Amino acid sequence: MSTNGHDPASTKDKVLVPEELRPSIPKAMSVAASDSGAGAGIQADLKTFAAHGVYGTTTIVAITAQSTKGVYAIAEVPDEVVVAQIDMMMEDIGADAAKTGMLSSALLVEVVADRLAAWGVPTVVDPVMISKSGDQLLQRNAVNAVRRHLIPMAKIVTPNIPEAEVLSKRHIVTEDDLREAARAIHALGPGWVLVKGGHRSGPPIDLLFDGVEFLEFPSERIETFNTHGTGCTLSAAITANLALGMGVVPAVESARAYLIGAIQAGYAIGGGHSPVNHFYRFPGMGPSAAEGTAPSVPSTMSEGDGR
Repeated sequence: MSTNGHDPASTKDKVLVPEELRPSIPKAMSVAASDSGAGAGIQADLKTFAAHGVYGTTTIVAITAQSTKGVYAIAEVPDEVVVAQIDMMMEDIGADAAKTGMLSSALLVEVVADRLAAWGVPTVVDPVMISKSGDQLLQRNAVNAVRRHLIPMAKIVTPNIPEAEVLSKRHIVTEDDLREAARAIHALGPGWVLVKGGHRSGPPIDLLFDGVEFLEFPSERIETFNTHGTGCTLSAAITANLALGMGVVPAVESARAYLIGAIQAGYAIGGGHSPVNHFYRFPGMGPSAAEGTAPSVPSTMSEGDGR
């Protein structure tokens, strides 16, 4: 006989394992906006964390009405609720690493930077400004807040070239321009700067800078429309790798390899820019299981950085 839908016999012999003997799992937090199409934002981050064997928590700062075709509405979450989400998650579950994505307004940028710095969690800052469909995701008056509050507390910041131009206040055309922009962004205070090369003409070479040395990560270009969420996915993969205990350079290298595979295994969903395949490494989820897969030429982007 069951009581209130439960069978007492099924739990009477249950043995509770002491907390110190329970297996642990790396944890990462995403502080970003919800993408109702699930190709970018919080949803892409959680998929990426899961694909890396990392437990993901979230702080949702805004809700978007978004599809593969565009962003049609944005509603910000009240700042006190954003603060409560970060504090409650960190107090209870904790995080080995965190990342920020779309933060929308100067106020949200400031409160997120304040709380993540207070908790001392290593943070990957993806300074999201424009969506793949060209929609504005960061209010223009929030850029200074990103430069003053968010970037200085970042372990690594991952702008694409248009974002790097805004943050560095420089126009990027040549290789020297790119390096000067990376230097200018690093001078704002982050540990590392990764300028993504998807918007470059020619091969999409990513540039990593630690304040002393430059490392280049060359790729070839995939011609595909399945690039929605590539920027979110790359920064989430770096975050997951940091949570797993990797250093910054191997975390970036591994994240790029993961993203290349996810783009190659991408599938067509909706009538716009489709997402990458976050679970391509799992049985039944690779290229042979999806229609409309991309050509098998490795790259980080096809038409720039897909948010």
